[in-house]
Amino acid sequence: MLQLQNLILEMIAKGEPLQATTDRLCLEIEQRLPGVVSSILAIDREGFIHPLSGPSLPRGFSAVIEGVAIGPQVGSCGSAAFLRAPVAVTDIGSDPRWQAFNALPWAAGLRACWSCPICDGQARVIATFAFYYREHRGPTPVELEAVQTCTHLCTIALERHGRVLERERRAYVDALTELPNRASFDLTLARLPTAEYGCWALLLLDIDDFKVVNDTFGHQIGDVLLETVARRIAEAVAPHTAFRLGGDEFAIVVEGEDVAQQVGRIAADALAALAAPVEGEDHVLMPSASIGVAVHQPGDRDAEAVQRNADFALYHAKATDRGGVVLHAPRLGSAMMHRAGAVRDLAEALAEGRIDAYYQPVVRLDSREIVGVEALCRLITETGQLVPAAAFQDAMADARIASKLTRRMMEIVAADVRHWLDMGLPFQQAFVNVASPDVHGGLLGRQIAECFGAAKVPLHHVVIEVTETVYMRQGDLAVPRVIRELRADGLLVALDDFGTGFASLTHLLTVPVDMIKIDKSFIAQLGPAGPSSVIVEGLVGIARKLGTRVVAEGVETDGQLALLRNFGCALGQGYLFSEPVDRHAATRLFERRVLPLRGRPVPPGHGPRVAAGAGLPA
Repeated sequence: MLQLQNLILEMIAKGEPLQATTDRLCLEIEQRLPGVVSSILAIDREGFIHPLSGPSLPRGFSAVIEGVAIGPQVGSCGSAAFLRAPVAVTDIGSDPRWQAFNALPWAAGLRACWSCPICDGQARVIATFAFYYREHRGPTPVELEAVQTCTHLCTIALERHGRVLERERRAYVDALTELPNRASFDLTLARLPTAEYGCWALLLLDIDDFKVVNDTFGHQIGDVLLETVARRIAEAVAPHTAFRLGGDEFAIVVEGEDVAQQVGRIAADALAALAAPVEGEDHVLMPSASIGVAVHQPGDRDAEAVQRNADFALYHAKATDRGGVVLHAPRLGSAMMHRAGAVRDLAEALAEGRIDAYYQPVVRLDSREIVGVEALCRLITETGQLVPAAAFQDAMADARIASKLTRRMMEIVAADVRHWLDMGLPFQQAFVNVASPDVHGGLLGRQIAECFGAAKVPLHHVVIEVTETVYMRQGDLAVPRVIRELRADGLLVALDDFGTGFASLTHLLTVPVDMIKIDKSFIAQLGPAGPSSVIVEGLVGIARKLGTRVVAEGVETDGQLALLRNFGCALGQGYLFSEPVDRHAATRLFERRVLPLRGRPVPPGHGPRVAAGAGLPA
């Protein structure tokens, strides 16, 4: 027995496969105990039997008992595992515990079976060790002693195997969500066929505004959201496999026939499954996600090409159709290359200090006096040319770049406003644009406070412009919260480009803003009896009743000015009054056409102190 023990322990120490080790144990013990046929069955946590070793048992025996649940009438081994005690059956043919399983052993000449349970360190039955006999008998004292050694060795081998499996499971399973992880995803991609086109597809899913959830409610709530999303996705796309790639990004691999026709439905099912509220502690979250889809196509030389295409589609979905699904098409690759170039150029300009603010006045239409300025971003090329923000708008889909640009613009504007205030100019408001990533990043209010606070500029001098597309994103809970927080901090909020999307004035009742800026496309078409005139006049009247100021953008002619004044619109901006100018030209405009302070004294060294909205007619 000592030699047997050393042999098996050496195999375990060397990391030999479990079945090879247990097969060797069975064969060695059978050599030492002539007339004995040995067997080892594994028992899983749910109590089901899985044959592990029985090299001398008849063929087909394992298939009969695979997946059978342990119980008091399940042969010697199933009974021993169930009762957690040795079971000796001296007559397999007549014993009721063997009634459902006796045909194969009886045909092989096996007449009796003695089985002993094997337990782990937590006293859980993990296997059984059995001796079969060719005559009607039970174990001898020598066999009893041998089984003690064998069960001890089995325990060591099985526990080590369990640790190996657990390490492998942890290596390929995400600890939080229990989904297959990125390593498992990489292995799956590696085995997918690349010669047969259209037989598989990849969906990449990204939770919208997950960072906001973490920053606002804490990582514990974020983990609840991730676990819920993972479970819902896995259930919605089954039998296809869902993976968690890390953070808030998930992947779904779809395989089979007619994949191209299936992926749309599968993506829709995944989004629908996410739509239900998620409750975490005292908070209720409304999750949404964006999905990029790519089907394996001719020309995709490897799985990585499909993954890149799905990445392109996901990036496009997040930039243009958040909460929706985008299927990859060749044009997306070109768009992504253009966007990547814009991101690179903007990042270089930020790093090299080639970003500056130009200012276009906001004026009273009755007197053309300046009541504020909109700060417009300009990129200065290495040759000194000015590039307007519209030329690098694609780069703003990159949340990191957008946040850096917004912060840089706020720092520039804050310094300029401080300068104008220190000059004693009766400066009113600076209008500063923010992008979607700024609003949904969760740090906008703090960023504004830091930038303008460092320059000692009171926040009532700041108007934050939020575009209509950001303001109106359906189902978005972040925007109303951010707008309320900004206004509570003393900032004015303007709804920019009004009329270009799907905005409704009814939303101003639930998420009020201080101003709406009517898009220049309406102003350009103003005429004495045209539809634009009807719309603009109606907007001005409704906004006045709501207590919301209106700014007409893109005023370029005296005729437009006259109509706007007749409609009761009090504020406007456009080339009729001034093109965007640098800070020096803006200073000269202030000195000539800025509103007076209406008798308020200017504290030395601090510039004017103007109440929020002072000088801005309704």
